[in-house]
Amino acid sequence: MNHETAVSNAKEIADRILAPTARQNDKEARFSSEAVAAFGPAGLLGIMLPTDVGGSALGPRTLAAVIATLAEADASAAMVYLMHMSATATIAAARPGAMVAQTLNDIAAGRHLTTLAFSEAGSRSHFWAPVSRAHRNGAGVHLTAKKSWVTSAGHAQSYVVSALAPEGKSPTDSTLYLLDGGTSGLSVAGPWDGLGMRANASAPMILEDCEVEPGLQLTDDGAGFKAMLEIVLPLFNLGTSAVALGLCRAAVAGTAAHLNGARFEHLGQTLGESLPTLRAQLATMQIDTDGLAARVDDLVDHLERPRETTMLRVLESKAAAGDVAIAVTSAAMRVCGGAAFSKHLAIERLFRDAHAGAVMAPTGDVLREFIGKAVLGIPLF
Repeated sequence: MNHETAVSNAKEIADRILAPTARQNDKEARFSSEAVAAFGPAGLLGIMLPTDVGGSALGPRTLAAVIATLAEADASAAMVYLMHMSATATIAAARPGAMVAQTLNDIAAGRHLTTLAFSEAGSRSHFWAPVSRAHRNGAGVHLTAKKSWVTSAGHAQSYVVSALAPEGKSPTDSTLYLLDGGTSGLSVAGPWDGLGMRANASAPMILEDCEVEPGLQLTDDGAGFKAMLEIVLPLFNLGTSAVALGLCRAAVAGTAAHLNGARFEHLGQTLGESLPTLRAQLATMQIDTDGLAARVDDLVDHLERPRETTMLRVLESKAAAGDVAIAVTSAAMRVCGGAAFSKHLAIERLFRDAHAGAVMAPTGDVLREFIGKAVLGIPLF
């Protein structure tokens, strides 16, 4: 599969499955199993995996385009896909000897959804610093942890889980493990009822003395932090930026449709024809959206051709994307007025989803702290 086919398949799923059900899934906080079932046959679950395990070996450009396309229809489904892709990349980069071949084959074949389980209440948005600790038990380890935000909780076939290494001495001495969804002691701790992205099942999960075989340790002891920064963070920040871009595009399109469709009957004009102030706000929304698209393209270029400024672009992208998505969807709420606030339009859902994306770890505030340190030459950690 090539780039064009992947994006075309994503568009077909967005139009046929995501768009018609997004409103109801959001209202009911219902996970879209239908979307996940469609990703597999469309070849989307393994697009970045190497060809020797059945993947398409496509890169970040395709990932960003697919995610933005999905997010235009349903940001929750796009986040489910992004978390799967972030976890898949982590599994694919597992240390030599890790027993992940079958999992990768199943992902490439469209039979396996995976996700990340990093965040913990004790370290909050500092997802790279778990407070749970693995305990050595013979050749393997046992994990006990309370994970606070796990997208696709209870729906994924596997979870990439972080914990402090058994002998770890600092908050960044973490290790990553792969847990099967049916592992004894692994359970969803409660329902997901968020303000935005309500259909992605980002529920808390509990690990109660979960046994992990040696072959399912993905990184060496203490090397989880490195994997988080070098593998997960770039893809996740690119993906969340693409989700924000999809939300902005949907907000612009929805606002334009409202301005073209709603009329002042007594004037014989549409809102867009009658009110230049609304046209000006729509223009600003379009400018901001195109600016975000350029930023996403710039990050893709940096990931394809890494250079000295690449990590700075990774940090900047999500921070900026969150602000842009909030600004554009907030403007859409104002421009569309009562039709948006009364939930007659999808704009209100886009507005809530944009705010949810901005508080996902690493949050905008955390990213700005990193960016400021980087500009000043201060070590990030």
